[in-house]
Amino acid sequence: MPQGAREGHRRAVAAFVALRERFAAGEGLPRALAHSAGASRQWVSDELAHAARSVADSGRAETSAWRHRVWLRTVCVVWGAAGALLIGQLATAIGAGWSVARTAGLTAAVITAALLTLTARLHRAGCGPLAPLVGEDNRLSTSRTVAAAWLLIAVFAVLVLGVELAVAPGDRQRLTDGLALDHTAGLLTVAALTCAAAVLARLVVAARVRAQRLQKVRAVRPRAADLLTDDAGRGSFADVQYIVVHTVALAFTAVRLAREPWRLPDVPWGLALLAAVSVVMYLTGKYAEGGRPTVLSVVRVLPEEGAIDRDAPIRTGDDIEIRGSGFVPPGAQDPDRLAKLVVRIGAVHVHVPLVPVAGGFSSPTDTALTVPVPVDVEPGRVDVQVVTASGAETNRYPIDVMD
Repeated sequence: MPQGAREGHRRAVAAFVALRERFAAGEGLPRALAHSAGASRQWVSDELAHAARSVADSGRAETSAWRHRVWLRTVCVVWGAAGALLIGQLATAIGAGWSVARTAGLTAAVITAALLTLTARLHRAGCGPLAPLVGEDNRLSTSRTVAAAWLLIAVFAVLVLGVELAVAPGDRQRLTDGLALDHTAGLLTVAALTCAAAVLARLVVAARVRAQRLQKVRAVRPRAADLLTDDAGRGSFADVQYIVVHTVALAFTAVRLAREPWRLPDVPWGLALLAAVSVVMYLTGKYAEGGRPTVLSVVRVLPEEGAIDRDAPIRTGDDIEIRGSGFVPPGAQDPDRLAKLVVRIGAVHVHVPLVPVAGGFSSPTDTALTVPVPVDVEPGRVDVQVVTASGAETNRYPIDVMD
């Protein structure tokens, strides 16, 4: 079933690309529409929109199959990590001998893996143990992932100390000293900062979306690349530095725990300060990203070569080009999302036609789109407003429509 869904989606995508390239080359148009550029363009757009919906439907089926298998794969990775720890413990125990700390580490790993397996079972329809890391836009959240990693290593360290205390009660004083604040302040500070960053990032994004200063489009499914990229799939400096800095800090903390398993890892204040700077940079990037879609100008599209009314006012039936920015939100480049773009001309809603060219579309784009002025538009001064696939609305731009 998963392989069939994946292959079906690939075929649907290939069929759509082939259809778009045919239309871009001027092939496949009905003869009855050849005399009308507007009618042929609308027919092509309708056919492409229908094919795009088929691609979206096959994509949802492929995503559903992916969700059913990803939780099994994550469980295998979790238990594989526990097995790798066992092999490492056995290898390092040769010559040095087995110790209580090794028993505590393996026991803590088994307990952690069991808890993650239970989480995966409960959320098997929603990415398994990755479900808490997925944001409302169906993408892996960088802030949640980093916060979860710090909480995981802190909980693992506490489990190691707890098991050691249960197995070797005679060493109680040293183990309880390992929980002292002077040893744990750095770790607790970084964990608290990353958790606060996850909460603040969610609040900032939600507030900016409600204020239409940020456009969010739901992703088809979570991907590992989401941790390092923005919604459009481009590398994000704020996310990359956040992941790199905290990966290094986590590796340092894990080494400290392996070297001194009788106490919580001691994170130096210099490293904690670096992590704090990374948190500030990440939140600043979250606050600065995005922007409200804006209409800057509306112009009449030049008629075909040879027309006598090249310089004329806008009338019903004319094509207009709307220029601005933010018409195609990040992550909305798929054809089915482009087909959801709407222009409001007065009281009339006009769906933006898809105009294919080799390798993509000439309209709509992020900075310009072309629509006809319907005959239902009343002559006079009317407002033009664009509604994007995310639901955000642009400013109103007035134009004069002549009789």
